[in-house]
Amino acid sequence: MGENPEITSKDYLSLFEQLREIMSYDELELDKIGDRKTILFLIMSDTDSTFNFLISIIYTQLFNLLCEKADDVYNGRLPVHVRCLIDEAANIGQIPNLEKLMATIRSREISAALVLQAKSQLKAIYKDNSETIIGNCDSQIFLGGSEQTTLKDLNTMLGKETIDMYNTGESRGTSQSYNMNYQKLGHELMSVDELAVMDGNKCIVQVRGVRPFLSDKYDLTQHPNYKYTADADKKNWFDVEKYLNHELVLKPNDTYEVVEETVED
Repeated sequence: MGENPEITSKDYLSLFEQLREIMSYDELELDKIGDRKTILFLIMSDTDSTFNFLISIIYTQLFNLLCEKADDVYNGRLPVHVRCLIDEAANIGQIPNLEKLMATIRSREISAALVLQAKSQLKAIYKDNSETIIGNCDSQIFLGGSEQTTLKDLNTMLGKETIDMYNTGESRGTSQSYNMNYQKLGHELMSVDELAVMDGNKCIVQVRGVRPFLSDKYDLTQHPNYKYTADADKKNWFDVEKYLNHELVLKPNDTYEVVEETVED
């Protein structure tokens, strides 16, 4: 059962009980995310995919609820833009009708950024619809990689540049001759092997309507809020388990008043 051999059947039973308890009520209020500035973190295990389907359910509900609210309440556009940063998009399971949603949610002030290790991951999950999903993305950023499908697609996208080629020749004998040949040729802007060994500090950006261009990656350590991250100071580390632990810890010197509750028929 599941993919983690260290988890026993008893552990999974406990997890299912917790899952049933979580899904018995609504505390996310997904339909209100477009009304005010909100941050929602969806964190799942990167080694055990048993409950990854929950992320797909949440995204499906989120898109449907927000699109309906945008149409019914806000005349088609949410007052606060909702940006979904879907990291490891290939590991959360398939989001139903994503190829259609990518084309329709942006008109409602909703955007989705799919982060993948390689394009082949998207094709493995969404099959023929993967091309439609990629086609509905207004921008693509290549941070580096060696997966051949991704490199070949990027090589085709970059196109070719025009180069000048000169050939010269000289023959010596009883009569010396000299010739020069001039040609204009097309040369790949970056070949597959050049893309595979691209500088790790560089990235390739393509925005709809603009030719792809090479850019420097942003240095996160230069961001004004970097000092608040755990990378800058371990004291800033956010302990999710501690935050979610609501159990009351009794101390020997604490005094409590016990209130008895009676229920009458």
